[in-house]
Amino acid sequence: RVPGLRREELAQLAGVSAGYYTRLEQGRSPNASDAVLTAIARVLRLDGEERDHLFALARPMIVANKNPAQPERLRPQALSMLSALGDVPALIVGRSADILAWNPMAHALLAGHLDFDAPDDPSRRPNSARLVFLDEHTRELYADWWDKARDTVADLRRTAALYPDDRHLAELVGELTMNSEEFAALWSAHLVRPCGFYTRRMRHPLVGSFTLSNETLNLPGDDGQRLALFHAAPGSPDESALKLLADLVADT
Repeated sequence: RVPGLRREELAQLAGVSAGYYTRLEQGRSPNASDAVLTAIARVLRLDGEERDHLFALARPMIVANKNPAQPERLRPQALSMLSALGDVPALIVGRSADILAWNPMAHALLAGHLDFDAPDDPSRRPNSARLVFLDEHTRELYADWWDKARDTVADLRRTAALYPDDRHLAELVGELTMNSEEFAALWSAHLVRPCGFYTRRMRHPLVGSFTLSNETLNLPGDDGQRLALFHAAPGSPDESALKLLADLVADT
């Protein structure tokens, strides 16, 4: 990120000793002050999201997952919300990118080749990151697959800092690193940012090409679970394609 900048030079520019900075890198200084972390972020030229990631890495015990070995569960109210959304494609994703639930429209949009009830079984749950890198249907679905891949990795790295003790998340990163050269290369680039919203061009096998916007919302009190919604611009051909997909779903 800063060519030619050695650890000792970085420490000097941040106003700390090289020894202290080394301990901070190794996770042995959990009480680093805001001033120190802000100075390091300034020297490394981090943007706002990368700065938040640095703070999460420096203070993992504050946000560490308390029950990393337990399968994630959904509140009944969250499932009811999905049903109430009707023809709006919607799904709930867990902290490690597992798809915990989806409505019929999201299933038809993203993964009609998978069993609709797969998210109900923790041993069979689809994982959105695994689909992006290891599933041919998903690779074909996104016309801008590389953008989708970069965003997926950047969001996964941000989550890994928030939940450093999540064994399932660590196993997922290891699996993808071993089985996807693209993932390994993107992971090593240390991209970090949340995927709160974006627009994607899709090539759906049933209704053809169209562009959808996606909004991802944090569910309050659900430890990293997020609701993802897809929608098209009103009155556009993209909206017509989405309505066609809804008609196909209703006929099945």
